[in-house]
Amino acid sequence: MKKIYIGADHAGFVLKEKIREWLEHKHVPYIDVGNKKLDPKDDYPDFAAALARKVVAEKSLGILICGSAQGMCIAANKIKGARAVIPYSLREARLSKEHNNANIICLSGWFAHLHKSKRMIELFLTTGFSQEPRHVRRLEKIKRLER
Repeated sequence: MKKIYIGADHAGFVLKEKIREWLEHKHVPYIDVGNKKLDPKDDYPDFAAALARKVVAEKSLGILICGSAQGMCIAANKIKGARAVIPYSLREARLSKEHNNANIICLSGWFAHLHKSKRMIELFLTTGFSQEPRHVRRLEKIKRLER
């Protein structure tokens, strides 16, 4: 399994810590890009950019958590090669990998439930890209948008 990067701001910190413990329990290798302590003054773009750069450079996967998940997703997607998504269902978590080859899953520290988050992450980490020609073609079009 690829190395997983995980990061969160203050609003996602508690959920990140629970997910981090779960990853350890499952023996999933990960690197925590922060924040490593609860800091109400931190800013989500800092963690999103750091994680997205590592995921893209190492062709790995990432988990980002902030209050709504929206800010982390927007910031991560500013990094060329990042394909961050916010799934709200198990099916969306699976399809984001199968169809879109997403490399970062974003979760809400305010609204996500731990059990469902763990199930979505598990699907996200274990589902592969389908390689279907229509999905490859669409991803190539997305790459051309990044120029």
